[in-house]
Amino acid sequence: MLAGQPIIILRDNVERTRGHEAQRSNIMAAKALAAAVRTTLGPRGMDKMLVSPSGDVVITNDGATILHEISVQHPAAKLVVEVAETQDNEVGDGTTTATVLVGSLMEAAEGLLTQEIHPTVISHGYLLGMNKAMEILDDLAITIGFDDREDLIRIADTAMTGKSIEAVKEKLSEIIVDAVTQVAEKTDSGRIVVDEDDVMIKTQVGERMDDAELIRGTVIAKKRISEQMPRTVTDARVALIATPLEITKTQMKAKIKITSADQVKAFSEQEQEALKRLADTIVGTGANVVLCQKGIADAVQFYLGKKGVMAFENVPEKDMKYAARATCATIVNKPDELAPETLGRAEKVEELGDADLTVLSGCQNAKAVTILLRGSTQLLLDELERAVYDASRVVEDALEDGKFVVGGGSVETELLLRIRDYAAGIGGRAQLAIEAFASAFEVIPRTLAENSGFDPIDKLVALKTAHSEGNRYAGLDVYTGEVVDMKAAGVIEPLRVKTQAIKSGAETASLLIRVDDMMITQSGGAPRME
Repeated sequence: MLAGQPIIILRDNVERTRGHEAQRSNIMAAKALAAAVRTTLGPRGMDKMLVSPSGDVVITNDGATILHEISVQHPAAKLVVEVAETQDNEVGDGTTTATVLVGSLMEAAEGLLTQEIHPTVISHGYLLGMNKAMEILDDLAITIGFDDREDLIRIADTAMTGKSIEAVKEKLSEIIVDAVTQVAEKTDSGRIVVDEDDVMIKTQVGERMDDAELIRGTVIAKKRISEQMPRTVTDARVALIATPLEITKTQMKAKIKITSADQVKAFSEQEQEALKRLADTIVGTGANVVLCQKGIADAVQFYLGKKGVMAFENVPEKDMKYAARATCATIVNKPDELAPETLGRAEKVEELGDADLTVLSGCQNAKAVTILLRGSTQLLLDELERAVYDASRVVEDALEDGKFVVGGGSVETELLLRIRDYAAGIGGRAQLAIEAFASAFEVIPRTLAENSGFDPIDKLVALKTAHSEGNRYAGLDVYTGEVVDMKAAGVIEPLRVKTQAIKSGAETASLLIRVDDMMITQSGGAPRME
């Protein structure tokens, strides 16, 4: 109130939090989410069981999945969830690291606020620290090439370590590297580009996990439309048709007046002849497998089956486009547009007898491939699919950027020491903020030690000592508790995973710490004066 007059008009349904209380609220929300996923970090991290209101159960240690499944109401918590989702969308891995780092940065800011350091100073210091971290990461990065298969396998292996599917990770790592390198393309400038959509992951319940396989082609969740058609076709020539193979209705209303039985017969015969011509046109191009995005009339099915053609109807558009890239075919709008050069090629098209799946395999120069995963239960398959997705994304990241860094808390320890040295030369209160930013990195090696059953203080001291002595690749072996060379141990991950986690974590913390007033509007409510 000013001189008896209201200065702010709000509704009763607006909940307002100001000053230090708003800052504490945001800090507590970020710390709570970080604590929720912290125990899942690392190869020896634990899993979370998430049960939806409908009773669906998810068991996972994937940070993005955990945060996506839980319902958060606090606005700061929603921002942290967005950090994890962005990390997952951009790089495919490191979601738990990003979330834990945001929580640690907010906790460090809490200590600075109690010392009456202004939020804008903290925010500025954090951004300075982030920029220095990017420089250090570039210095720590190791070059990797398209032909460095062993390193690519180690990157995939690291991404899947700690999941519930470790028994088959060696086989899957090789499959993933083969899949990604198959679809990778070099630009005119020599840069490698990989489209993540070119590696499809399909699942099949009822088999063992080690029956997973790489298919140089695609898998469609369809069965042939007629038992008269062959179950297997070798040396397949695949026709992809977008329109229905049937007599369609006219766009304008029309009436046909029939006055005799002969006219009915003639009309039916003409329709059958038109449908037969559709089938004959397809067969005439040499096609022996047909994928149709729409329906196929019974008569066309009969004529195609009689000629030994395997056909599928109502194939989703996504599967049609994927099959086109896998078989190097062209999708046509109608059978008349088919020609030998529009047909795709596959060594074999086979309908799997124990599932509604059909495999198009052995495609030459396939621009898209499929990883077929098998497992005894759907829960296990879901976790397997998440692990393979993460691993394939990090291999793609490593190929595109051509750089990787080592894991095991090595990078974070090096960042911690170097950024502290950098802070000493800044001066002023910003130095305190940069030092706090550096200290926030302690949470990663500390958490790795805690989740592995070791004393976090002892391991953190040992790591700092090793790095102070110049062992820049020293990290924590979570199985033995020893500080070892992570590069020699093969614990490596793409540079992009670290840079994205640090950037998004620092920027989100800088944004939240500057908030000193929250106005949350609920539904309904009458105006009030404040």
